Amino acid sequence: MAAGPAVEVVAGCYEQVLLGFAALPAEPWTVVPDFTHHAHTASLSAVAVNNRYVVTGSRDETIQIYDMKKKVEHGALLQHNGTITCLEFYGTSHLLSGAEDGLICIWNTKRWECLKSIKAHKGHVTSISIHPSGKLALSVGTDKTLRTWNLVEGRPAFIKNLKQNAHIIKWSPDGERYVTVISNKVDIYRLDTASITGTITTEKRISSLRFITDSILAIAGDDETVRFYSCDSQKCLCEFKAHENRIKDIYSFEREGQHLIVTASSDGYIKVWNLDLNKIKDAPSLLCEVNTKARLTCLAVWLDQGSELKENCDKTATSSQANQDEKSSIVRKKKVCRTDRSDKTVKTDRKITPKKRKLETPLQKKKKKHSSSE
Repeated sequence: MAAGPAVEVVAGCYEQVLLGFAALPAEPWTVVPDFTHHAHTASLSAVAVNNRYVVTGSRDETIQIYDMKKKVEHGALLQHNGTITCLEFYGTSHLLSGAEDGLICIWNTKRWECLKSIKAHKGHVTSISIHPSGKLALSVGTDKTLRTWNLVEGRPAFIKNLKQNAHIIKWSPDGERYVTVISNKVDIYRLDTASITGTITTEKRISSLRFITDSILAIAGDDETVRFYSCDSQKCLCEFKAHENRIKDIYSFEREGQHLIVTASSDGYIKVWNLDLNKIKDAPSLLCEVNTKARLTCLAVWLDQGSELKENCDKTATSSQANQDEKSSIVRKKKVCRTDRSDKTVKTDRKITPKKRKLETPLQKKKKKHSSSE
């Protein structure tokens, strides 16, 4: 297609299924069901993507891996006890996972081995975010703490006590600031001072937050509205009704100079929007939508890095940085092997790689059911 390759929207739901939709960038845009996959035995709670893989976390305590290049199931990771609450890739080399067991696990994505398992919080880990450099990560949990992690050494660097439990933490794309979300309040911090520079308060609880640029936030929550805020002035730049029910997740990315936003709602709809940053006060235009008829929980967008698509939140993680990661960032291998030797058998037993199954297209699901071990 002359307009470029499809954008793959992936979404998790309460129905224990990973849904895939191909958003075709033509005039007009169209979105069509691409695949469904029943790998979990409980509702999906988290999803993350890099340039090859989609990973999903669930209340069944497992992380499932999908190879999007080959469209096959790649295996599963069983390191956690409790619901997987958050997943985040760093480039092509590492994955961080957090769960209700209070652990943060650092995974090598070449062999899918657990390099380090850190007891990060006394309660649940609710959110993690990796600095664009790959050298730091932030986490928040139900122990009312915000923790900074030195990923080069795989150890804690700083602990900040919070007055309440935060459920979202996020670095800005340039890594110069970060935000925490506590219920309906967003606190904005600067990295150099580690102090709050401003606060944004909304009427309803915030369910999802994304940086559109280094200084503009998209915020969605327990209503039908998406709002754009300035981190500098904390003022609302624009708000628009996106759905008929509360918004569960929001995702942003760049494609050929366009700023695109994807929203998922309890009304079952996934919608793709085009945002003109030069007219930020105007509501984005709706490009396409699809009724999934599912109770959606989480959302991500897989972009084929063979084209010139680029994730907004990971634009600093280039391929050259990814190569350096193995040498310098996110836990040096020699140190991990030495410190985690006692866990070696656990790691081996807890990684399973079943027969690689193709992701089912919705129309083929019934035909292929006999060959799929649910």
